[in-house]
Amino acid sequence: MTLPYTDWPTPNQDERPRPAEGIDVLVLHYTGMATAREALERMRDPALKVSAHWCIDEDGRIYRLVPEAMRAWHAGLSNWRQRNLVNDVSIGIELVNPGHEFGYRPFPGRQMDALSALAANILARHEIPPANVVGHSDIAPRRKNDPGELFDWARLARDGIGLWPQGADEPPNAAPALTKGATGAGVRAFQANLFDYGYGLWVDGVYGEESEAVARAFQRHFRQARVDGIADGATRAILRHLLALAGRPA
Repeated sequence: MTLPYTDWPTPNQDERPRPAEGIDVLVLHYTGMATAREALERMRDPALKVSAHWCIDEDGRIYRLVPEAMRAWHAGLSNWRQRNLVNDVSIGIELVNPGHEFGYRPFPGRQMDALSALAANILARHEIPPANVVGHSDIAPRRKNDPGELFDWARLARDGIGLWPQGADEPPNAAPALTKGATGAGVRAFQANLFDYGYGLWVDGVYGEESEAVARAFQRHFRQARVDGIADGATRAILRHLLALAGRPA
């Protein structure tokens, strides 16, 4: 690691249970607390049992809390690519931001610059596919909203970190939007595409609370102007486009 950072060690860590499996997921979070100091202190409180490998303040300062070889406790109950307990195989980065509860706001340029540099450094050292650069809401869609719809995923993708849809507009004569309570082959196909991309959900042809929550998480990442959990034609087209970019055609 050649970037400047401050060590902020925490006891909230342990050995990775399957080190041979390797690190192949990068998870981005926001701290969701009023100040950076509160967030940093929280992540080294042994009673709270939460932490991340890295934390980036809004002014771009980087803190290292947990060595990457160790398991940080940032993901909680989670699923990505049919694996529960994403902590086992991931690196977690917390971005200082008050979050939806305390005055959610855009992520400053200096913070994004530091994140881009840190993430590029991480990707150079670990084999993390672009589709495995995810937000906390992607891996825990029924519990989490972060880093949220104001996070600049497009900028990260331009820097070679993660994926972003290009030119995936709503097709003409699109099928009706899928909303809560819908059933049938169209629902099943949408669920299957979400599952193939990496999301954890049942593919049962019923658009219930789980499907709605996962659709909302997908939009929060990839269609940030519309975060309503409704799978309209554009949302489904973006998903198919991303599957193709990830080498997993629908």
